[in-house]
Amino acid sequence: MFPRVHAPSRSPEPVRAERDRLRLLLKITNLLVSRHELPDLFQALSECIGRAIPHEYASVSLYEQGSSEAARVWLAVVDGRRRPDLEGRSFLVSAMSRARLAERQTQTYDFAELRRNNPAVAASLAPLRLVSLCSVHLVSARGLIGILSVASRKPGVFGPEAMRLLREASSQIAIALENSLAYGEIRRLKDQLLTEKAYLEEEIRDEHGFHEIIGQSEPLRRALQQVDTVAATDATVLIQGETGTGKELVARAIHERSPRRGQSFVRVNCAALPLTLLESEMFGHERGAFTNAIAARAGRFEVAHRGTLFLDEIGELPLDVQPKLLRAVQEGEIQRVGSSRTTHVDVRLIVATNRDLAAMVQAGSFREDLYYRLNVFPIVVPPLRDRQDDIPALVRHFIRQHSARLKRPIAGVPVSVMESLSKWHWPGNVRELDNVVERAVILATDGVIRRPLLGKTDVAPVSASRPELPDLSPLDRVQRNAIIHALRAANGLVGGSEGAAARLGMKRTTLQSRMRKLGIVRQGY
Repeated sequence: MFPRVHAPSRSPEPVRAERDRLRLLLKITNLLVSRHELPDLFQALSECIGRAIPHEYASVSLYEQGSSEAARVWLAVVDGRRRPDLEGRSFLVSAMSRARLAERQTQTYDFAELRRNNPAVAASLAPLRLVSLCSVHLVSARGLIGILSVASRKPGVFGPEAMRLLREASSQIAIALENSLAYGEIRRLKDQLLTEKAYLEEEIRDEHGFHEIIGQSEPLRRALQQVDTVAATDATVLIQGETGTGKELVARAIHERSPRRGQSFVRVNCAALPLTLLESEMFGHERGAFTNAIAARAGRFEVAHRGTLFLDEIGELPLDVQPKLLRAVQEGEIQRVGSSRTTHVDVRLIVATNRDLAAMVQAGSFREDLYYRLNVFPIVVPPLRDRQDDIPALVRHFIRQHSARLKRPIAGVPVSVMESLSKWHWPGNVRELDNVVERAVILATDGVIRRPLLGKTDVAPVSASRPELPDLSPLDRVQRNAIIHALRAANGLVGGSEGAAARLGMKRTTLQSRMRKLGIVRQGY
């Protein structure tokens, strides 16, 4: 008989440790499969790892694009709770750390060593009273992407077994990180497409009704030559002209002739948005940034990325928003409301105004540095009274358009009517002409445009030198005079703390509605 050979028995402690390690890795794998949102995933991972490696701080830092020396804290968890105030900070990875991490080693050190090697990082973590820290590289299929760090308020926490477990967990976390970033990018692009679709639908609703600039007069040709000159560049354009001259059409013409024509053309009317929402609309906001901000939202700058952003009525931009616009123009960076992170945007900026920005600079209602940044290539759109030769072509264009839409066939326009239209001074410019022709088409029951186009309802908006509208009620006359007086006192400014709306104690949008109703324009105030 042969003696029985007993297999060497393993002590229960290593077996238990190995079993706990495998259970932990399995739990991490289950988390990777079940969660896609990186902040929630990382917080759950930190709690999971904390059962095997006690720690009070955990973070994931991503290397800056194209750099292995600078990283930015992407996510941070302290005492089981996410800490957004610690996120977004950039730091330099010391040469010693880079050498150790490059060899796929897990690096441990106390904070005395951290203060010597990287005082900036040590200073940012000092309020947390951490004592020991452990870091390991995050490596995915495409290479090095970041650093996983855990820290404790107790010394000697990170022994050989803890470092081994952290290395094994880091491989799975790197996969989760890359998948989550890809998922986030897909969602961002999807949200951007939905936002662009909403903005484009809004633009279609707001479309003036014609898609090209009509006319061959010399003043118009000079302006269009400037459009052709500047369109091929990325220069900022300042379009100036009276209300209703077609400044947005000029902006669209610049975009359509530029290399960005395949991208978005996003329009913002600075006068139409409430002051409380203007900054959020332009730069976006994070969830919870203010009341009713139930979800993060991209601003118009982000929607216009790689395209063109058109800011109409730029003279109405409040002073407190102007510095942020200046930064966006100078640095190509924006910051959402409620966020500490900056976002790079590649936007071609076109702005328009019917006000004298230089005079506003002198009056202190517009920043001088912003004015010079915007006034790179000025284009002046001529008023309709300076291009009377274009009026017949515009009238025929509007007749074709409105007669088709209203199903009112029009045989033609008598010579006497065309002459009266050409001689009118058109204070409302092309927009006023469009409205007058539409009304004429409605009234032309027999297919002929009649002479009474310029009756009482077509009297031009007046300034101080013109008579008042004859068909106003006594109350309307009082309101009109009060608004004109407030506009003069505010140098034509409608919004803002020094604007006419504030002087009258009403909302800017309410004042603009009253001005339209009472036939008030700002020229001359």
